[in-house]
Amino acid sequence: MPDRVYNVLFLCTGNSARSILAESMLNKDGKGRFRAFSAGSQPKPNVNPMAVQVLRETEYPTEGLRSKTWDEFAGPDAPVMDFVFTVCDNAAGEACPYWPGQPVTAHWGIEDPAAVEGTDLERKTAFVTAQRYLKNRISAFVSLPLSSLDQVALSAKVREIGQQAGATSPRSEVA
Repeated sequence: MPDRVYNVLFLCTGNSARSILAESMLNKDGKGRFRAFSAGSQPKPNVNPMAVQVLRETEYPTEGLRSKTWDEFAGPDAPVMDFVFTVCDNAAGEACPYWPGQPVTAHWGIEDPAAVEGTDLERKTAFVTAQRYLKNRISAFVSLPLSSLDQVALSAKVREIGQQAGATSPRSEVA
């Protein structure tokens, strides 16, 4: 019998780049085992166009992606999250809403590609790099035997994943 579907929320302050990349990639690479969402504490008005371009060029879905507040996922009608991952250091340091269901949390921080200034090629390279680091984490995450790990072991594994190449901070917890 296959594992149940796990809900995963990726958090970043602006919810326009890293968390959007992660949402799209996990929804595809999770092959139906995961439902990924993304949100931010101070969402930008729009998804970063370079994030959309990089996703499209690597054949990840972009339909329906939008910047949204994490308050959408803290209300009584929101899906209960099994996992909450911060992908930026700012979001990891903020006081997050209460997440019902006691999800497993970890910090998967990587550099903000949207903060890179320079030529279009330099900016795109930053997004491609961020996508590669997130893809490596997501690949490790989806390969975990989730149903056979207890809460302590699972927490340790997802925190370990967050320390892979490209990690920006030694933090391993989110609120």
